[in-house]
Amino acid sequence: MNAERKRQKRHEKRVMKLAKKRQKEEKKAAKASGVRRSASALSFSNSAVGTVKGGKKGKSTNEKKRFARIFVTALAAFLVVLIPAAFAINGFLETSPFKGGLNLGQGEEVKFEVLVDPESPFFAEFSDSERINILLMGVNPPLTDVLMLGSFDPETKHVDIISIPRDTYYYRPGYAETDYAQFKINAAYRGDPLNTAKAVSDVLCGIPINYYAVVEYDDIRKIVDEMGGVPMYLEKDMNYDDEWDNPPLHIHLKAGQQTLSGDDSVKFLRFRKGYAEGDIGRIKAQQVWMKNAMSQAIDYGILKVADVAFKEIDSNLTYKAILSLGTKALGIEAENITTYTMPNTPQPEPPWYVYPKQAEIEDMLREIYSIKPDTTSEGAISGSAIEDGQTEQ
Repeated sequence: MNAERKRQKRHEKRVMKLAKKRQKEEKKAAKASGVRRSASALSFSNSAVGTVKGGKKGKSTNEKKRFARIFVTALAAFLVVLIPAAFAINGFLETSPFKGGLNLGQGEEVKFEVLVDPESPFFAEFSDSERINILLMGVNPPLTDVLMLGSFDPETKHVDIISIPRDTYYYRPGYAETDYAQFKINAAYRGDPLNTAKAVSDVLCGIPINYYAVVEYDDIRKIVDEMGGVPMYLEKDMNYDDEWDNPPLHIHLKAGQQTLSGDDSVKFLRFRKGYAEGDIGRIKAQQVWMKNAMSQAIDYGILKVADVAFKEIDSNLTYKAILSLGTKALGIEAENITTYTMPNTPQPEPPWYVYPKQAEIEDMLREIYSIKPDTTSEGAISGSAIEDGQTEQ
């Protein structure tokens, strides 16, 4: 028997008791006055009994009032607690799990239009595309030592990686013409990833850059060691010493198949002097390392690698963006990665600028955005032509 029914029973007993008491009093009064019991007593009694018989109706009314009170209370709780909580959750999703976590552009949200030149020959294609572009910057402060733009197509689950040579010529006003180093794209960084993002977007026909990731060599060491190293085949010994570097750099890697540790991976990526094609040869080697590292990360477990990356890498990727990217990237395979080098003409003498070849860059971007890997332009160097685990010298 529920509490409501118990209260109803108690009410019935009180009414009946009151009616009987009233009847006794009226009988006494009638005997004293010799008058029959008044009709009013019957009227009272009948009304009381009617109240008892109408208990179910009263119960229904009480239940409706009780439901209304509960509904209003719940609605108030939703308005006062749940809606602010929803905004708090959304605010949390807009934060970044990475150690830096600033939005691109000094803490301000970067709008799509900021990084896409309306005069770009591909403005319409860039605007309509669902591709997600992430700029990876390998930094040796205050310069960028490695520049790669990863372009992910969520529909085909294909990733295209474009390497931009660090010596790419990029004019920046405010510097003397003889200050040659300032007109290389690696000098644009100066501690602000937005500077490099704008420079890369400019040389790649205004391509949109949605996110960035800044990686220092110590970050690479920790991430590679977490996933057990990166398998690589070195065709020849790699030896280089630089006592003037801080700290001094000593590279001594033997030829052959091996698994590069975090420290050896950094040495491999920093090695520059032994490639017949100079910086272009170095880029090819870095692309092979990148593909092998991504394959190793997939095999080891992306989530475990990401846990370390969150602690080490500076990026404007938010929790919401990571969840979205992670969902869209489910099922991606290492074979779905194609690497390119920005088509260029290298300068054969100091200051060794690498000049972008505009027409062939456009050809490369047409290929990437239409996903036609069989029509690579002559200037675009496709990493698919390099066997996994090997470098071209």
